[in-house]
Amino acid sequence: MAGTVAVAVAMVVGALLGGAVAQQVPCYFIFGDSLVDNGNNNQLQSLARADYLPYGIDFGGPTGRFSNGKTTVDVIAELLGFDDYIPPYATARGRDILRGVNYASAAAGIREETGRQLGGRISFRGQVANYQETVSQVVDLLGDEDSAATYLSKCIYSIGLGSNDYLNNYFMPQFYSTGNQFTPQEYAQDLLQQYSDQLTLLYNYGARKFVVFGIGQIGCSPNELAQNSPDGRTCVQRINSANQIFNAGLRSMVDQFNANQADARFIYIDSYSIFQDIINNPAAFGFKVTNTGCCGVGRNNGQITCLPFQTPCSNRDEYLFWDAFHPTEAGNAVVGRRAYSAQHPTDAYPIDIRRLAQL
Repeated sequence: MAGTVAVAVAMVVGALLGGAVAQQVPCYFIFGDSLVDNGNNNQLQSLARADYLPYGIDFGGPTGRFSNGKTTVDVIAELLGFDDYIPPYATARGRDILRGVNYASAAAGIREETGRQLGGRISFRGQVANYQETVSQVVDLLGDEDSAATYLSKCIYSIGLGSNDYLNNYFMPQFYSTGNQFTPQEYAQDLLQQYSDQLTLLYNYGARKFVVFGIGQIGCSPNELAQNSPDGRTCVQRINSANQIFNAGLRSMVDQFNANQADARFIYIDSYSIFQDIINNPAAFGFKVTNTGCCGVGRNNGQITCLPFQTPCSNRDEYLFWDAFHPTEAGNAVVGRRAYSAQHPTDAYPIDIRRLAQL
């Protein structure tokens, strides 16, 4: 009895001193693009790589993350109580896969051709195929399909794709014809149908707790401001409007899946509105610069990503954007924290990740 009391006291003291949070789910699987890629593109023949400094300057060195430090899913993994970050598919081996795998690939899209001008990348369909391989390994590790299904049903699945289908496809007429083939409404519908097909595959392979991230304000990225904003500050509305059409459809799709898959739970994270809050009132989040990359080239540092060994800005926590396209760790932290524990009713729908983990 005395020993039990001592352990309980030690746990309370540990919590008060900021001890480790208990891990809330057994595993965390991640699908996405360069916003959450943590090394899968390092071995690909691709221009979409971040395995060099100054990327990772605040992370102990470059890993393939397109930021100075942590990505959104790194922040969420910490909040979920994981004691280490989720490994990339490229290097995940053995029992490591039981805590989850990150399949994300820079330049990847929902459509197969998206990002092809940048070289190698793993599309959403390719990422789901890699997950199916992982599932067969989980079955081997746990002994049978029933055990694997029970285990996977408790894990969280994070999906965030679509940005490149606009940036590196629809709004890039020099490489792609989709902008002439589809209206924004038709294009969103095409993307959402393919998205739905892949979510159904994940469901068929054991996923039950889905976190679906909407697209952020692409029209406010330094790249778009540099190319298409007259003053370098006013967001590009035709791009943001197209993104909002997609996001509205994605939120509706979450409702449809929740209605049709009674044993699963889908939630939608409104990245667009979270970015809107930051841009409308940057000082409230500690930001001073929201329209320029911390490193990069040209107007708004928005022409391309950071150059190898380029010296970035020193006040990185005051910048929303790290390079032409990607947020700083400080920017990622805002999105990650609000996705995990909603601070505004629109942040997460119908519930946030914290509550999803408890189901």
